[in-house]
Parts: sequence; C-alpha cells; structure tokens
Amino acid sequence: MPICGTDNKLMGVLTDRDVVVKVLGAGKDPAPCPVGELAQGKAVPIRADDDVEENLRTMTEHKVRRLPVIDGHDLVGMVTQADVARSLPDPELGDLLQALSTD
Repeated sequence: MPICGTDNKLMGVLTDRDVVVKVLGAGKDPAPCPVGELAQGKAVPIRADDDVEENLRTMTEHKVRRLPVIDGHDLVGMVTQADVARSLPDPELGDLLQALSTD
C-alpha cells in the first residue's frame, strides 16, 4: 500500500510483511500503529510514462513485485508483477520471474 503525505507525494510503501514482522510478530495491536512507522526503506517508483522495459528493469534491479506509479510528484497508481507479465513475451516473462524469485 502506498503511503502519501497530505500533498499526495509518495512517502513510502507499506507491505503485508511490514505489518506481520513489526506488529503481529512483536505481539502488538495493529490498530493504534501509524503506518508511517511501519514501512521500511524508500519507495522505488516509476513514472507514468515509463515503458514496460523500464518497469521490468526497475522491478528486477530492486527485486520488487509492485511499483508505485507517479506523475510528477503525484501518486497515480500501482503496477504489479502480474501487470508487467501480461505485456511481456514468454522469454522476458521467465527472466522477470527468475529475477524476482531468487535472493
């Protein structure tokens, strides 16, 4: 889930893993936890006008399966591994899945 400030600028991304590790795994109640305290690292966004190849390169380089999409400084959506996979020929799809599945 993208986290934006009051100015709609992307500040970070909160993942299910962040919630499980930092809240549930620590035995805390998730209700009072501010999301800004849970997200880790810096968000890796792509621009709304980036092409599929740039999406693939960014996902592979950063080993992420979801990318926030920004237009200027405004968050306009999210693109997922499945979104990219639907637009790739089979050999490139295999490369993406392999790159994201290995540590």
